[in-house]
Amino acid sequence: MGRHSLPDQYGAGGSDPRRRARRRTVAIATVLVLAVAGGTAAAVRGGLLSFGSSCQDDPVRLTLAVSPDLAPALETAAAQARDDDLTSDGRCVAVTVSPRESYKVADALLAGENPGAQVWVPDSEVWLERLSTDGDTADVSTVGHVASTPVGVAMVPTAAKSLGWPEKSYAWLELAGAALRDDSLRLGAADPARSATGLLALTRLSAASAGIEGGDTQAAGMMKALSQRVTDSDGQVLDTLPRDSSGTEQGNPKRNQALVVSEQTAHVYNSAADGEGDGLDFFYPKDGSPRLDYPYTLLTQTGLTTDESRAAIRFMSYLRDARQLRLLERHGFRTSEEDVSDALVSRAGGSSPQPYTKAPVRPASAVALQETLGVWTITVQSARITTVVDASASMSETVPGTGRSRMDVTKAALLQALSTFTAEDEIGLWDFSTKLDGDKDYRVRVPTQRLGDREGAGTQRERLSAAFGGLEPVPDGATGLYDTTLAAYRAATGSYAEGKFNALVVLTDGVNEDPGSISRADLLARLERLADPQRPVPLIMIAVGPDADREEANRIAAATGGSGHEVTDPAQIQTVILKAIVNAASPDRRG
Repeated sequence: MGRHSLPDQYGAGGSDPRRRARRRTVAIATVLVLAVAGGTAAAVRGGLLSFGSSCQDDPVRLTLAVSPDLAPALETAAAQARDDDLTSDGRCVAVTVSPRESYKVADALLAGENPGAQVWVPDSEVWLERLSTDGDTADVSTVGHVASTPVGVAMVPTAAKSLGWPEKSYAWLELAGAALRDDSLRLGAADPARSATGLLALTRLSAASAGIEGGDTQAAGMMKALSQRVTDSDGQVLDTLPRDSSGTEQGNPKRNQALVVSEQTAHVYNSAADGEGDGLDFFYPKDGSPRLDYPYTLLTQTGLTTDESRAAIRFMSYLRDARQLRLLERHGFRTSEEDVSDALVSRAGGSSPQPYTKAPVRPASAVALQETLGVWTITVQSARITTVVDASASMSETVPGTGRSRMDVTKAALLQALSTFTAEDEIGLWDFSTKLDGDKDYRVRVPTQRLGDREGAGTQRERLSAAFGGLEPVPDGATGLYDTTLAAYRAATGSYAEGKFNALVVLTDGVNEDPGSISRADLLARLERLADPQRPVPLIMIAVGPDADREEANRIAAATGGSGHEVTDPAQIQTVILKAIVNAASPDRRG
């Protein structure tokens, strides 16, 4: 097989500098620990050291929470480690492997719960990025990667042959487009909110669509179509394939002929299908496959002792032994990016000239992942969102380094955000200052309606685009924040739309400056009375610029079950809105 390695630049790509620095520190420590542990083990086996009893008498016990696809291989490796009397500092290493869906462990860590394991091996760095972007509440350290597997599209043979497999190759958009154009070629995937495979593929689709005219609309359409055929998790997606060998299963529209899965998933399916009919054929997109990379992560916040930490690193070293690498390959995983096994690819349904040896694409950034997941959330569920924009005089101030005012940059960000919504979404616009409409600090610029609705010659989307473009700061206008927030929240809760994600987004670059308004204490009390957990309308309050108060934004939003955010540059508004939508729309977060 040649040199076995999983390149650091792939696993680390897209991480923030703090984590990269932490990994470098851990890597140095790992080398030292492995040198000691390896030398000790060699000395024990060679009889140079004697402990007077079996190392099994007092083992270091470790529980590994492992992605279910990798768990069978690591269970076998753990059993072999016991048979080999694998030791760390003279004590046996007793490893228990607990198959756990990666999103469930991430949810537990974000909630501050103990996942019941000292080591976590999720299927992707995506979950570690989530810990970081959602508050960095978990103390984790990645000390290597166990294996990898590329993500592509597997199809039943009849469907694959109709697309010219294996000679013809496709980019991600072409593959998705082919499946979504033809109802006889149904494409399924796991929910990107719970599946790294689904999220990585969706992010590739979003990135590809961004470079073409009308790409945002095309991507939203694809997401909407794909959302009709998602399963809750990776473990269920294979169950949506036809049961008959012809790949048609006529009369059952719930069955998919194509799936977004990993190479390893296809490998396992085809291995089990031997002698029972045709397996799957695998397309490797020519514009690059993202990888699941299985980071081996120490959960130091669970009270990991020094002995457990050293034993965990020792077991990671054991997994890099030649015998364990062969074990991983038999289970369909890649252990080298430089030397790809043709036999593994063939078993997974790949074949030349499909570009299965193509180098992996660089991992998507945390921002790209978050934006994709935000667009997915609002596309799948549909949304009813009223946006309330500060039009006080301070919005005319220049954003450093841009030459544009806060209002101009805000308008551009809102127009960009608008493009991510579909015709089914309901969006409206208010602006506010002081005494903007008689004695009222606010006015309704565009009532909240479905974007596809048409009145006269234009659609709601066109009316909103014009209204966003027409926003202007009010000369000498102050910030009438409290009265506006209460009025807008009362309107949003009073017009709640069942079956949609309802929210109120308030953008302000300052604090309340209306002396005649209600007090903050009164505002909070009234918001709490209006908020109904059975009909949730989270307030997403975004503090824009150096004069805004993030602490106050948090306090006001929290009264509704929403969230406060701060952006120094209004250009960040779209990303913040999408992130807030993901957090607020997640049923796991809402409890």
